[in-house]
Amino acid sequence: MSDPRRILVTGSTGLVGSRLLASLRDDGLAVGAVTRRPERARLREGVEAVGWDGVHLAPDELAKSRAIVHLAGEPIFGGPFTAERRRRILESRVESTRALVRTLGELAPDERPRCLVCASAVGYYGDRGEEELDEDAPPGEGFLADVCIAWEKAAEPAEALGVRRVSLRIGVVLAREGGALALMARAFRLGLGGRIGSGRQWFPWIHADDLVALIRTALDDERYTGALNAVAPNPVRNAELTRALGTALRRPTLLAVPALPLRLVLGELAGELLGSRRVVPRRALERGFRFEFEEIARALAVELG
Repeated sequence: MSDPRRILVTGSTGLVGSRLLASLRDDGLAVGAVTRRPERARLREGVEAVGWDGVHLAPDELAKSRAIVHLAGEPIFGGPFTAERRRRILESRVESTRALVRTLGELAPDERPRCLVCASAVGYYGDRGEEELDEDAPPGEGFLADVCIAWEKAAEPAEALGVRRVSLRIGVVLAREGGALALMARAFRLGLGGRIGSGRQWFPWIHADDLVALIRTALDDERYTGALNAVAPNPVRNAELTRALGTALRRPTLLAVPALPLRLVLGELAGELLGSRRVVPRRALERGFRFEFEEIARALAVELG
């Protein structure tokens, strides 16, 4: 039988995983941090290192856990957007999720964790202009939309096994220690900050602490199932993000990055910066979830102040 306190977390050393581990341990929960190199893992006291090869987890590790949070995946902005990187981005997410669900099916029903919270992303919606996008909106087009569609489909069969499944469509996570915010802040501190393209594209974001709180809510509240937009309730346009970043860092925002050079340098991936996604967290709000950071100015002030 599973430990009623144990949560298994893949992607545990990443931006979100690290904050999630700290939150779980602060509340006295047992945590298994899944990592490729458990012998080298530097984890806080009370967190158990669990080894895997990036795809397969031992059945007994799943059987010992009451829930799984699956955050692992090849970084999107981690190098040239080559065919090989596209393959790794897709397979690191989809194949690991398929293997995880397949292993759940090998366990006896009373051994299976009760819940699987699996990452996805707002890339699911593609470039949608001014359209407001809640969880019932259809998927968009493009490479990252295709990745998210396949990713969520790989997690869906968990439901037939009696495991409640939540797919988090995560926006851009704001946290001082890394990710998109660290890259943007570095450019702004060098005086290179400015809007991208027209600046009118919608930018769906979420503060890292709100994302951790939403994950923890989804783990415990059985009303959460299926797709869940993990974004703040007030998306902003790129130009508003630019102004807020400039204010938080006390840096000018006069420069603008034209669309054409971005497309020449980044190719298809440029659409992730130039595309517009007006994503709203309808299901979280309907279930009474309260965001601590609803306005981007406050989120940036806390993380960059």
